[in-house]
Amino acid sequence: MPALESSTDKKESLLTIMLTFFKVGAFTFGGGYAILPVVQQEVVYKRKWVSQSVFSDILIITQGMPGQLALNSAIQIGIRLRGTAGGLVAALGVTAPSVIILLIIAAWLYPIMHDNIYVQAAFYGLRPAVVALIAFAAVKMGRDILHGWRGILLCAALLAIAIITQLHPILILVAGGLAGLIICRSNADG
Repeated sequence: MPALESSTDKKESLLTIMLTFFKVGAFTFGGGYAILPVVQQEVVYKRKWVSQSVFSDILIITQGMPGQLALNSAIQIGIRLRGTAGGLVAALGVTAPSVIILLIIAAWLYPIMHDNIYVQAAFYGLRPAVVALIAFAAVKMGRDILHGWRGILLCAALLAIAIITQLHPILILVAGGLAGLIICRSNADG
C-alpha cells in the first residue's frame, strides 16, 4: 500500500479547506458513496491535494471506521493537509450545509412543501440520480483499484455473494481480506 501522504508540499489555508468541503456538502445529495465522485473531483483532480492512490487508500481506511464515509474521508484529507485543525474545518465544511438545510426545511419550508407535488416529483428524480452517482463512483474506483484478473474475479465473486446471501458488509470485507491473503498475494508482491 502506498504511503498516505499529500501530493502537495504547500499548506492550504484552513478557509480553503473548509470552503471546498462546504461546497462538496452543499451540492451533493445522497451522502456516502454518492458524494465520492464530487470529493474525488475536488481533492484529486482539481486541487491535487492527494493522489488517486492515496484517495483510494483513504476510502479503504474510512470504510472500516464507524461514522459517515463522507465525513471520515473529509477529516482524513483535512488532517493530511493541515493536521488536526485541517480535519476539524473539513468536518465542519462537509456537515454544515446539511445542518443549515435541515434547519431551514424544518423551520420554514416543510409546512409549505409537505404535500407539494412538484417537490415530491423532484425528490423522485433525485433518487435515480443518487444511484447513478453511486454506480459511477463504483466503476471509477474499480478502474483505479482493480488490477489483473484476480482482483476483478474476486470483486465479481464478492459482489455475487453479497447480493445472493445479503451478508453483513463487515463479513464481506473480512472475506475479501482473507481471500486476498490466500489467492492474491502474488499481485501485492509484484
